[in-house]
Amino acid sequence: MSFKRIECLNEYPLGEELTPKLIGIGFKLGGFAEENVNIEDCLIAAATEGVGGDFRTLSLLTDWFFIHHKFVNIDRLLRALKKIKDPKIKCYFGAIGKWLQKDGGYKKLSKIYRGEAHLLGLTSDYKFLIKRNGEDERFVGSKFLVANKTLRSRHEDILTSKELALRHQDYYYRILIGPSYRADMISKYINNSSLTASQLAKNTYGSFATAWEVMKSINLLGITVRNK
Repeated sequence: MSFKRIECLNEYPLGEELTPKLIGIGFKLGGFAEENVNIEDCLIAAATEGVGGDFRTLSLLTDWFFIHHKFVNIDRLLRALKKIKDPKIKCYFGAIGKWLQKDGGYKKLSKIYRGEAHLLGLTSDYKFLIKRNGEDERFVGSKFLVANKTLRSRHEDILTSKELALRHQDYYYRILIGPSYRADMISKYINNSSLTASQLAKNTYGSFATAWEVMKSINLLGITVRNK
């Protein structure tokens, strides 16, 4: 059977199911962290929760991007977002792309949404808040309209890169070799050498060819791996 690349989840975790995953990527919330979760899946899930009315999650997510944006696999994020139907989610990520467009592939992310502007607030009174308080400077010029003081910004509520690298193995390898499918594959294969190339590719949303090359390289070098 031929290999078919996976680009996104069929359904993203929300609510209580999402919390341990967000803790796992550095959100300082109450509870236990899920180990080594996929970063881009968590970002999309957090945005889904946030634009649906959970402003606390959206505040934390926006602060997360400020701290960790250099270690996001933008290609992976773009591939997944193209499958998302909710325009408000795409609008949020497009605004993040515009905010951070001087870094890496964020200019491409800024173009993920080309529709009408969206208000963050869910009521008609929200336009008045924008007029009274002005716009959140992080979203100025984008199509995601956010009133100042709606989304709290507290960077101390997010783990630093050094702290997150100690908790999240994929993130650690992204720091070492860049945010890529290869980095995630090296992390996953070193942690579990029983994975086949197909399983490794599916677990990281990458290609079969990259997974095969990663396995060959690690085995050629004789790097110590775990056999689960």
